[in-house]
Amino acid sequence: MKNFLFGAFLVLLVVFGVRYCENKNQERDELEESTALLQQQIKNVGKLVVTEGTFSQVYSYKNSKKFYLDIFSARKKALIIVNASVTVAYDLSKLKTEIDEENKIVRITEIPKEEISINPEIKYYDVTQDYLNQFDAADHNKIRNRIDTSIREKVEASSLRSNAQNRLISELQKIYILTNSMGWTLQYNEKNFSNSEELEQIKL
Repeated sequence: MKNFLFGAFLVLLVVFGVRYCENKNQERDELEESTALLQQQIKNVGKLVVTEGTFSQVYSYKNSKKFYLDIFSARKKALIIVNASVTVAYDLSKLKTEIDEENKIVRITEIPKEEISINPEIKYYDVTQDYLNQFDAADHNKIRNRIDTSIREKVEASSLRSNAQNRLISELQKIYILTNSMGWTLQYNEKNFSNSEELEQIKL
């Protein structure tokens, strides 16, 4: 009788052991499948977020050179009209994430900085230049740098960057909705997000 009971216990132990291993393998397969799906979907969400704006400005450029003990001078000047298209972009292909399978956490480890691109259309009017002081490449570079600095200051003072950040948050909210729907947690800077509105408080 004791041998029978021992044999039955041994059989049950083996059956439960096999079932346990099968369940663990199934859970592992489901976790790996879920992880692969998350990685692919996050990759699909990542795209270039762009906000565009246009800026116009009129510049007056003057330059004078002195000759012969400052007795004579040669002048040049121009009226410059600039129409610049500006884009503020986040290349979300550079978004870095980590997958913590054990705790079902998706960590955003790095959000790319915004990329500001300025494309000015520069037109010269009322150009006058003396023979000894004519426009050259150095003048055009100086004008271009002055325009670039001025436009960047205007971008900083405008709503262009904040609009781009709002669009970035919208893309990150898609990642939150995805992870939440699959029972995972989204984390950034060691903060877990319990709703998509909390993402709006991210400091970029």
